[in-house]
Parts: sequence; C-alpha cells; structure tokens
Amino acid sequence: MFQTLSRFILHRLMGWSIHVTCTIPDKCVICVAPHTSNWDFVIGKLYASAMGLTANFLMKKEWFAGPLGFLFKRMGGIPVERSRRSSLTDQLADAARRRDHFLMAITPEATRSRNPHWKRGFYYVAHKAGLPILLFALDFEHKRIVCTQQITPSGNADADMQLINAYYSGFKGKYPEKFALDEGPATPLSTEPTATHT
Repeated sequence: MFQTLSRFILHRLMGWSIHVTCTIPDKCVICVAPHTSNWDFVIGKLYASAMGLTANFLMKKEWFAGPLGFLFKRMGGIPVERSRRSSLTDQLADAARRRDHFLMAITPEATRSRNPHWKRGFYYVAHKAGLPILLFALDFEHKRIVCTQQITPSGNADADMQLINAYYSGFKGKYPEKFALDEGPATPLSTEPTATHT
C-alpha cells in the first residue's frame, strides 16, 4: 500500500523518474549527492519506499533498550556507542560485517551549504567492510534519481574520490550554487561519516 503510494507521489505528482542501472546488493554503502536541500531527504525516502528498500540509520545505543529497541532494529537501526574507543567508521564496518542486510545511505557533503571538504567516512566504512559504494545522484535539472556507477574502494582514497568527483560533476542539485565537488578533507582527521537518517 505505502509502496504504491510512494510511487504515485514520486512519479505522478512530483514528476521524477528513476535511472538506476546498478544492481543494489544486500550490503553496500550508498553515497548520495548533490545535497543542497531538505527535499533531498524527502525524495530519497520516497524512492526507497517505492522500491521496497530498507536503509539503515544511526541512533544512540540507549534508544535500543526494551520494546523500542526491537522495533528500531527491525526498521534498520544501528546502535552507536559514542563512548567506545573505536571510531564510528569501525563500529559501522563491524555492523556491516555482522549483518545479512546493510544499506547505509550517506550524504558526504554533511551540510546543505556549499562544502568542498566532503566527509570521507562513507569511503572508509566501505573499505573496512569490503563493500561497494553505489553512487546515487539527485538530478534536479532533469528530475531523475540516477545510479549508473559503483566503485570498490581501492584503499587510495584520493584517487577514488577523483572518480567520484568525475561522476557527480554532471549533476545539479536543487540549488546548484550550493554544490561543490570534493577538494579533500579540511583536516587530516575528517574521516567520520555523517549519515542520513533514512
């Protein structure tokens, strides 16, 4: 019911089309860009619902106690323990290895404002867990959700980010002036992911 409604809203009411040629595996990291508007979240949720996909999301570990914890886990929630010595990328990579299903959607720009220093946590999670990165673009110019390329992290983040930049250079967000390709981390330690809670 909700899947059909989401398709109707996305395609008929909003006029968006889907151009996804990559097969979505049971486990992957989904990189989403450009991210320039709150509408990105709405369109992403409608797409996931229309396709019957359940994406993972991050929540504080404390929320997973009792009946709510069972519900959040069923919905794809991943408990995050900030007090642990291990990094968030390590925690997510561990979660990915343990689970049969892991679809983590991340907007590496981490803000709707112009940001030439993307958070590379999505890359390190995929590399540590041995997962592919699917490159999803929200093409507002043509009202298309596009995924025609995926990469397997080589371990050379700078080289792989150049490939990712080349892919996203052809797309425009809702506010094109707010989108910038990655010029490298602002500091050497900018590796933690910022995830969309989808």
